[in-house]
Amino acid sequence: MNVISGLPAFLAYFAAALGLVALYILVYITATAHREMALIRAGNTAAALSLGASLIGYALPLSVAIRNAQSILDCIVWGLVALVVQILIYWLVRILLPDLSRRISENEMSAAILLGAASLAGGIVNAASMSY
Repeated sequence: MNVISGLPAFLAYFAAALGLVALYILVYITATAHREMALIRAGNTAAALSLGASLIGYALPLSVAIRNAQSILDCIVWGLVALVVQILIYWLVRILLPDLSRRISENEMSAAILLGAASLAGGIVNAASMSY
């Protein structure tokens, strides 16, 4: 049964990652001035794009944190660092576009693409920085 000897570790890291992703979504939708879930339910593509890209931007460094973690606690700490970085990216883009949330609420794709691209770029750089 050596084939599944790593299953407990897999389950532990996967559960930690699911918890961190859920926390990330909760924090992100609370931090933004627009209501992503209501907008997405109403068919707002800009909200779906910006939230989806942000989620991928978070998952990239989270996956690196899992890969490099020495323990579950180490993984969680770096997952939280990645969360903070993504929230900071949102606020930085909001400084550049003070009406960002209004524009996303109005389904303006250019604002959503900029926010999504910034989230992805930040996630890539954040992931590379976690190559400790």
